[in-house]
This record gives sequence, structure tokens and C-alpha cells, in this order.
Amino acid sequence: MSRQSNRTTDSKKMNSELFTLTYGALVTQLCKDYENDEEVNKQLDKMGYNIGVRLIEDFLARSSVGRCQDFRETADVIAKVAFKMYLGVTPSVTNWSPAGDEFSLILESNPLVDFVELPDNHSNLVYSSLLCGVLKGALEMVQMAVDVRFAQDTLRGDSVTEIRMKFIKRIEENVPAGDE
Repeated sequence: MSRQSNRTTDSKKMNSELFTLTYGALVTQLCKDYENDEEVNKQLDKMGYNIGVRLIEDFLARSSVGRCQDFRETADVIAKVAFKMYLGVTPSVTNWSPAGDEFSLILESNPLVDFVELPDNHSNLVYSSLLCGVLKGALEMVQMAVDVRFAQDTLRGDSVTEIRMKFIKRIEENVPAGDE
């Protein structure tokens, strides 16, 4: 019985490491293909957005989470369910703005940056900006426009990774005439 448990743990660790290394290869190739870090950041964000647009369907089907009532509930679902499900980490939700429209996700460890050191000539690279795009794309599919950016990053010497999320607006569903 314990042997099976060890295999499952080893398999998850191998999958996680494979994903981390594959992502590293992707970022390395983008750095070779584009002139500057800002363009690489844009490409990672765009790729993440496209992943998020598709990933939300899988998330809703697997998690059986219903529609969130407010932005605070959305933040908790992202941190406690989505990050745990897909990255195996649970960030803390902190630093709420007084208006309640902005918060931070604090990651003690970012699984995307295992085995990574940024070279000096890539000081403007936001290595994990794919995550920002995933969050934007997924939330847009559930009618939420958000701004997502990295405020702190352990790859830049910060003690934690901080993703800052700001609610922009609720997107109204456009129902074609006659489909009401």
C-alpha cells in the first residue's frame, strides 16, 4: 500500500519537474527569438491568456465551484482551489485595497522558478508572467476584467513572489438578438 503512495508522490514530483523544465525551455527559446525582455514578457502574457481562456472550463468542471458572489470570494477560490489544483501551492491573499477591488497573492514558493537563475542581461524579464495571462484569460471567461502584474519576484531577490490583481469591471454578456 505504501509503495503505491510513494509512486503517486514520485509521479507528481516528476510531472512538476518536467513542467518546470519545459517552461524554462520555452522562456529560453522566447529570449532567443525576441530582441528584448519586454517583448518576451508580452509573449508570455499572451500565451498565458490563451491558456487561461481554455483552462477555466477544465477548472469549473473539476472543481465544481459555483459563481463567486464578489471579488473577495474570487480571490479565495483562485488561491485555495485553482493554484492548489494546477501548481500545487496555496498562496495567501493579502494587501486588500480599502475599496476592496485590489489584492495580492503571496507565493512563498513559485514552482515555475525551481532550477532558475536570471542572467544579468535579462534584468527586465518577468519570468513567470505566463501566470498573469492565465489569470486574466480565465477571469475574462467568467465576465471579470482584471489587471494582473508581478509586484515582487524571488528571482529578483525579493523574499516572496507577489502577484497583484485589480478588478477593472464586470463584463456584460452580449446576447445576440433573438437568443434572449
